[in-house]
Amino acid sequence: MSEINGGEEDWDLLRSFFPANWEELAQSTNAMKGLRQDKSVADCLRVLLLHVGCGLSLRETVARARTAGLADLSDVALLKRLRKSQDWLYQLCMALFAERGMLGRALDKQSFRLLDGTEVKEPGTTGSLWRIHYSLRWPELQCDYFKVTPNEGEGNGECLQQFPMTAGDYAIADRGYSHASGIHSVTRQKAFITVRLNPHGIRLQTQTGEPFPLLERLKPIQTTGKMAAWNILIPFGTEVPVAARLCVIRKTKAAITLAVKKLRRKSSKHGTQLQPETLVYAEYVMVLTTFPEAEFPTAQVLECYRLRWQVELVFKRFKQIAQLGHLPKHDPVSAKAWLYGKLFVALLTEKLIQEARAFSPWGFTIRTVGEPQ
Repeated sequence: MSEINGGEEDWDLLRSFFPANWEELAQSTNAMKGLRQDKSVADCLRVLLLHVGCGLSLRETVARARTAGLADLSDVALLKRLRKSQDWLYQLCMALFAERGMLGRALDKQSFRLLDGTEVKEPGTTGSLWRIHYSLRWPELQCDYFKVTPNEGEGNGECLQQFPMTAGDYAIADRGYSHASGIHSVTRQKAFITVRLNPHGIRLQTQTGEPFPLLERLKPIQTTGKMAAWNILIPFGTEVPVAARLCVIRKTKAAITLAVKKLRRKSSKHGTQLQPETLVYAEYVMVLTTFPEAEFPTAQVLECYRLRWQVELVFKRFKQIAQLGHLPKHDPVSAKAWLYGKLFVALLTEKLIQEARAFSPWGFTIRTVGEPQ
């Protein structure tokens, strides 16, 4: 099979899927500032997408751009252009979100935000790690927020504070987000959170302020599929404790065996000793929630938490289809620009797929082709 040349794709058709103000965004973000050659906004973005979307190296990109008559520039000049386009690529992504009506809008009670993060790495043994913080909306399965940060450093870790909330949001996250500070942050914004409990990373209190006896409460739950729930408090510093529920269900024997095996393998790899309580916790799925009990009984909370795996499928799609598994850049500005470019390509792909499903057999609306942009 011959390799696809991104420079020969139907550019007019692809442009019809761009945000309506994509050219204006180039000017307002100063992406074109200081460029002495190739003042065409369209050619500028086309060359960038050759590099980012097609996974070409800088040298290969400029060679193909020169052959296609798009631009005559060096690989160094292309890198500088990519750096200047960081804000532009970011705004293009946000514009696609806005088209879907997902910005500045509260989610109703039938919708959820599935929160997670993933790492991408620069090439080489010493390559820097970056983190993409991502929010997926259910049931639409569409991204409503993302953020790119270094993987290390204060304020860059995996925490609920990375995600802006709107009053009435219903968010779901994995155990990596099980921190009292994040739960308090969500509550202050009048939103609701369901998060997998990390019993070693958060303090729980009874309604009277005493330490919650988790192991003691778990002992009677010995039947597969049996559920239980308790009202608890989550303290944090001098703030008023957040009222929440702890919802628990016992795993199947097969799931328990698999979880214990994984824990033992991890313990052996890192040379640590498993604590007895850790093996007990592995027998249950434990979820903290601030969802209103009247609308979300225990069984429904646990069912809602199962939706979270959808966001992992999104990351898998990004890494396999959009090739978002490594980061071939070595400075913060170009790295972020490259990541935003990749996300723009992924969002465009989703938009193209949705259009293709709606319009058969050619997969696009005829009136969009050839119309002025």
